[in-house]
Amino acid sequence: MKLDEVANVASILTAVVAAGAAVCYWCDRRSKVRRLEQYLKTEMAKNAGGAAHTMIHLMAELGMAEAEILHASFASRHVKHLVRKDEETGLADVLLFEYSETRKVI
Repeated sequence: MKLDEVANVASILTAVVAAGAAVCYWCDRRSKVRRLEQYLKTEMAKNAGGAAHTMIHLMAELGMAEAEILHASFASRHVKHLVRKDEETGLADVLLFEYSETRKVI
């Protein structure tokens, strides 16, 4: 084999590996969004009042890191973000997550 043939094969293999890695990344990200949506939807069905959940609760139940939950919630069209204010300061205290049947525009 000549050096130019090896270079061509290497460039093709690089493209194939990059495409495979992109597909794996996309599937993993989509899986996390679906897990979060499904959990919040199930919890909303259990509680007629539709209780919102904190980050710590979701981390414990889903086994995902804080950043993964945030990325999944912002990528989702059904997860609604709510803010609970501190009574003393009036500033945002806790970020809450809730499932919404109506789709939000991303």
